Amino acid sequence: MTFISYSQNFEDVLLWRALGHLPRGFYIDVGANDPELHSVTKAFYDAGWNGINIEPMPSYAQPFVEQRPRDINLNCAAGSASGEIVLFEVPSMNGWASTDPAVAAAHRADGYEVVENRVPLRTLSDICAEHVQGDIHFLKIDVEGFEGEVLKGFDLQRWRPWLLVIEATLPGSRETNHEEWEGLVTPHGYQFVWFDGLNRYYVAQEHPELAAHFGIQPNVFDAFISYHLDRAWADNKHLAARVQEHKARADENWARVEALDARLAEEHQARNRAEQQHQAARQAAQQARELAQQNHEKFRAADARANALETQLQQVDAWGRDMEQQLLAVYASSSWRITGPLRTLMARGEHSIPARVRRKSLKLFGQGVRWVTQQEWVRRIVLPVIGMSPWLQRRVSRFLVTTRIATSDAAPYGGDVPAQQRDLPQSARTVLADLRRAYEHEEKQ
Repeated sequence: MTFISYSQNFEDVLLWRALGHLPRGFYIDVGANDPELHSVTKAFYDAGWNGINIEPMPSYAQPFVEQRPRDINLNCAAGSASGEIVLFEVPSMNGWASTDPAVAAAHRADGYEVVENRVPLRTLSDICAEHVQGDIHFLKIDVEGFEGEVLKGFDLQRWRPWLLVIEATLPGSRETNHEEWEGLVTPHGYQFVWFDGLNRYYVAQEHPELAAHFGIQPNVFDAFISYHLDRAWADNKHLAARVQEHKARADENWARVEALDARLAEEHQARNRAEQQHQAARQAAQQARELAQQNHEKFRAADARANALETQLQQVDAWGRDMEQQLLAVYASSSWRITGPLRTLMARGEHSIPARVRRKSLKLFGQGVRWVTQQEWVRRIVLPVIGMSPWLQRRVSRFLVTTRIATSDAAPYGGDVPAQQRDLPQSARTVLADLRRAYEHEEKQ
């Protein structure tokens, strides 16, 4: 499993190298500062450990309560005696809070704003007496130049942390200051084993085996990564997930856009078809209007012709009525009745007396001719004679045709003709028949 280091100088990596085999443990962090950022104990807390966090700055009290519920979180300073002390805080720099007036003066000289706060002060021995019941596996002290005062208030003969990690440089400097307080440590059975450039590490004589884990800086074989790198990877994974999510959404949106484009194309085609249909409908309507206009004009012309024909019909009807009245007047006159026998004698045409006599004579003659021609002996004498002369043949043929027509019972004009019209020419009778039909039709209408 990859170890995640939260401390600023990989202090927790070295401590985990020496103590990581313990399933549970107990720590004390003097100058804990933040429950996560640059924390030496965060990795151990995540592994199931617990301990005491001592941080005098009021602004960090609530985060420890929220993020370290298994720990004992004390909002006070540790010193050589109990009471109250002035805490010098640099708001712009995390972790630069100190109880040393000289350190505060140096920060002011460098141009930093320093804020003074009065905080409770307790000895580390009193705190341990109140809260510690078993082994202290490591004690870390980082109080920005106040380390000696903390050690003065701690009884290393009674309380025996397995490991000590004590900041050994002046605040914000590479200059060491361990000479001021190391005499409070080594005489009590603690062996110096490592200096990491910021802190000095000491091993209790009761656990000399732990010294073997020091002597080399944290390296790749410790299988660790920085919290900042882990956070960056997590953020990167989160960002990658968000990018993937946004990409999926973008793909969905692109699919929607393509679907909308296809729909718009279909609607555009449908609109074009509708426009074409509308144009065709307009053209059809225009053609219909033109055809209607033409039909209207034709109807008007037909109506005009019908009116003209009706006028002509009325004129013909009037003429026919007048003609009929005249004929009736003629038929009713005395002269017409007196001259009736004479007309009969003088009549011409197929029904006249001469025509009837002629037809009767021709009929009798024809019957005689047929009787003669039916006689065998006559045909033997006459036919050879006729056959000898073409002129005689034509004359005989014409005579037979005339005889057949004259003796026919059918009238040449066909149909029954009233007696009053028999003496009229055929053209006059046709006109009278047309007038009568027109008159009868008008009466029906």
